[in-house]
Amino acid sequence: MTEDALLYEATGAVARLTLNRPKAMNAMNIALLTELDRRLAQIAADDNIRVLVVTGTGPAFCAGADLKEVLASQKAEVGEADFLDRADATLARLRNFPKPVIAALNGVTMAGGLEIAMCADIVIAAESAAIGDAHANFGVYPGAGGASVLPRLIPQNIAMYLLLTGKTLSAAEMKAYGFVSEVHPDAELSDAAMKLAGQIAAKSPVVLRRMKEVARTSTDKSRDDALLHEQVMLRRHLRSFDLQEGLQAFAEKRAPRFQGR
Repeated sequence: MTEDALLYEATGAVARLTLNRPKAMNAMNIALLTELDRRLAQIAADDNIRVLVVTGTGPAFCAGADLKEVLASQKAEVGEADFLDRADATLARLRNFPKPVIAALNGVTMAGGLEIAMCADIVIAAESAAIGDAHANFGVYPGAGGASVLPRLIPQNIAMYLLLTGKTLSAAEMKAYGFVSEVHPDAELSDAAMKLAGQIAAKSPVVLRRMKEVARTSTDKSRDDALLHEQVMLRRHLRSFDLQEGLQAFAEKRAPRFQGR
């Protein structure tokens, strides 16, 4: 019996997707990417889910692409969908996901695995996690943000060190550079991820969605244009149920009951 390449579970308002190819260091193949894309679409459309956690099984979060499938994709017929097409589409869906995403790096995180983590809004990691790019080690060029986005997320000289040497850094080192927000003992990472996700899920879904939209697009705008976008979003938010509920709950000294509208 073939084991599922991707595991899905929902706990309250939190969904968790677990990359599940531990013998292959959770390397991405077409089957895993296809199922990941399907699940992301499902979770995005599910109003009961407010936060997504992505993690892995075994000693790795994700060691990147399954290079056997990358090689096979070079033989694809013109017009035939190949590995790169599937990887591009799936990571674009994750990168533009409308709900908060937490990447919980349980182990080795390299190449495409690092690019998955870069799609998340928050990254937390196990103490044993080793994080790097590693594309250059195999003569592979990054295609989902390794060279273009990583230098925006951490100091450029550190990004270049990872890109050019193919080496990894520890979770603690990547926390010092701002890529990782929390580091936990390996045995505590899963619970820490779900606890953090639960804290976020208790907030207003409409606030989270609008904050994420503005924050994610602000780096592509001038400061004035980014502020204008924020102000327009605020005007729209003034008409929301959740704002009125939050203010009423504050006045009544009770926990708000947000509805995401």
